[in-house]
Amino acid sequence: MNTFEEKRSLLLEMIAFSTVDGHLHKREYEFLAIVANELGFEIDVFKDLFHQELPQLPIKTEFFRIQQFYRLALLMHSDGVLHNKEAVAIQQMAIDMGLNPIATKRILKLMNEAPNAIIDGEILLNVFQEQHN
Repeated sequence: MNTFEEKRSLLLEMIAFSTVDGHLHKREYEFLAIVANELGFEIDVFKDLFHQELPQLPIKTEFFRIQQFYRLALLMHSDGVLHNKEAVAIQQMAIDMGLNPIATKRILKLMNEAPNAIIDGEILLNVFQEQHN
């Protein structure tokens, strides 16, 4: 993920997902702002993304697709409320990204069982690698 367009596409996908339940919670917004900052977006550019609809660019590598799935899952947990629409949407997004549905369900289950929804990166990658064997 090197280009501005790729980073913008990832952030737009996260913004769209954050409102799938019909509401943008303050904690979701704060989480998005942190991700935007990490991706190098100025605050004004970040705020403007909420008013843009651009075609999403495909994520090239499986590692980056897993990383984006995990970001979306963290976003889903950030407001402390798990909506059914979010659960359905994240599964569909994972399928659209070409990720293994069994692995994504396992990750979501692990996150749901974790006290703060955070799981170790090595575990995250191992779950997906197990599905390749």
